[in-house]
Amino acid sequence: MRKITYREGVLEALREEMRRDERVFLMGEDIAEFGGSYKTTQGLLQEFGKERVRNTPISEAGIVGAALGAALMGMRPVAEIMYIDFAGIAMDQIVNQVAKVKYMFGGKAKVPLVIRTQGGTGRSSAAQHAQSLEAWWVHVPGLKVVQPSTAYDVKGLLKAAIRDDNPVFFIEHKLLYTTTSEIPEEDYTIPLGKADVKRQGSDVTIVATSRMVHLSLAAADRLAAEGIECEVVDPRTLSPLDEETILASVAKTNKLVVVCEAAPRCSFASEVAAVVAEKGFDLLDAPIQRVTSLHTPIPFAPKLEKFVTPSEDKVIAAVKKIVG
Repeated sequence: MRKITYREGVLEALREEMRRDERVFLMGEDIAEFGGSYKTTQGLLQEFGKERVRNTPISEAGIVGAALGAALMGMRPVAEIMYIDFAGIAMDQIVNQVAKVKYMFGGKAKVPLVIRTQGGTGRSSAAQHAQSLEAWWVHVPGLKVVQPSTAYDVKGLLKAAIRDDNPVFFIEHKLLYTTTSEIPEEDYTIPLGKADVKRQGSDVTIVATSRMVHLSLAAADRLAAEGIECEVVDPRTLSPLDEETILASVAKTNKLVVVCEAAPRCSFASEVAAVVAEKGFDLLDAPIQRVTSLHTPIPFAPKLEKFVTPSEDKVIAAVKKIVG
């Protein structure tokens, strides 16, 4: 085993898949000489050249549209949208084309396309560069949606996404790039649609996504000091969702807190809560609790940003509300 950063996990996954399959190529804004806005493509231009590491104009619609065409012609593009906030500019291409081509051609067309992007708060990036819009894409049939929380997960899931013959919307978190975890020396992938229990516990289940996994684990450690043992479940893939693992955890703890960084209305937290309410209502001994950002644009001021987003204290308060 060796320890790498989340950023290195992304870079290694891209490099290894490009070496493994010459059909894999990258396209996006400033990904070549500059190495990407978060340095996740650094050095790939020098190894693979301009044909396979392509700078694009500042046109999200153009990036996704060109990537879709390449995928339909047998290539395996990895297209980067610099911020998830900008993916709306390519909404028609993603929602009406990428996600629907296979269905509209009766399964005869393959769309092996990965759309990488970055989301989340924590850098005082304000209302247009710090949103958590994963629920938009989960809502779209035909898209797989992935949101890794660790270096181990981001590498294994990105490699699996690149090898998948279906379109995958792959969401990284800008504050996770410097976090580290151990990974095996040998090649590995992580199946899409399989959750991971990050911490075992018996008193309450916490389902958390992306950076909220780390926040929830820290909260769980503090609660353990008070005798409350939390089980932390990371879905990793939001669509398809591993409902079985979540329900199995709730069956053990009989209580559920869902933590995500998005605004609460129609959020992924709401979806998890609905699934458990529909399929596991009899398992519950207390009302489901959601910990999300407030229903407001993300502020620029650091203190206000912290005020409207989830925190360890908010997770602890939600747990204590139903454990007693």
